[in-house]
Amino acid sequence: MKENRKTLILFLDCGDTLIDEGTEIRDEHDVVLSAELIPGAGETVKRLADRGYTLALVADGLAQSFKNILMQNGIYELFDTMIYSETIKASKPDRRMFKAAVGALDLTEADYGRIAMVGNNLSRDVKGANALGITSVHLAWTPRYPRTPADDSEHPDYVINEPLELLELAERLNAEAERQYRIHF
Repeated sequence: MKENRKTLILFLDCGDTLIDEGTEIRDEHDVVLSAELIPGAGETVKRLADRGYTLALVADGLAQSFKNILMQNGIYELFDTMIYSETIKASKPDRRMFKAAVGALDLTEADYGRIAMVGNNLSRDVKGANALGITSVHLAWTPRYPRTPADDSEHPDYVINEPLELLELAERLNAEAERQYRIHF
């Protein structure tokens, strides 16, 4: 257990949130063998972990892909838990993905208000978080995915344009969560 644990819990997507999907090299089984971090992503994850945030990877894809690319980029060990669609047998926005992360962190529905999901995909990350009352943060870094919500279910609570912007937003959301939950770790 980390000392000085923050009240806010961060769920992070991987592709085009941490890893630049355009740099992925895959094998014949569609496993990602290597990929580069998007600018500022590694520093952001390291600084969030150093500051005491609980970090959960909540990502669609193959477990071995994430292990390969996150270990290669030196951030694998910074996550408190990792939830993959391959092992859950569901993909975001399916609530099972988010509930698996909540369960893995030994949290309950009462904790949803102190969780923020950060991802690049409005129809998966934002819609899934919104459906559960989890704060949604859209990282609008990539042009590969829509930046305009298709409907109200895809409207994010916050929009950031690069990973480093998450550092300030996390501090603001944590301060709000501490006031609301009055929890000190």
